[in-house]
Amino acid sequence: MNKDTQSATKYTHDRLDRELISLLRKDGRAPLSKLADQLKVSRGTVQNRLDRLQSSGILLGFTVRVREDYGLDTIRAIMMVEVVGKSTSQVIRSLRGFPELVTLHTTNGAWDLVAEVQTSSLPDFDRVLRDVRMIDGVLNSETSILLTSV
Repeated sequence: MNKDTQSATKYTHDRLDRELISLLRKDGRAPLSKLADQLKVSRGTVQNRLDRLQSSGILLGFTVRVREDYGLDTIRAIMMVEVVGKSTSQVIRSLRGFPELVTLHTTNGAWDLVAEVQTSSLPDFDRVLRDVRMIDGVLNSETSILLTSV
């Protein structure tokens, strides 16, 4: 268990924390006063909860959400990766070095890892696929380009 996981398990969050996290998922830039109004608590309570969620490692950061049509020229795909034997940790370390892999998940079944790939062009996409397949420990991969969000 790493340090972040250990600190996250020490803090027991409650309904208010879950509601706060839910609001932040919708708008990570919401002002404290707006969050306090929505949660029907004081601004100080919201600040204390945010501080605790961050220091415990439960809340890792804030992000930007963009419109669905932003980046329509971006090529997005899901890549499934099969790993040889017990080399999963080494393969994950290598894959984390690819900025084009925006998410990476372990999974069960025929595939060991699933990654979301984003590139700005087909040549970049092709390069990423080739480079991933060249990683020691990668036995096989299958990639599906995401065409339209529905």
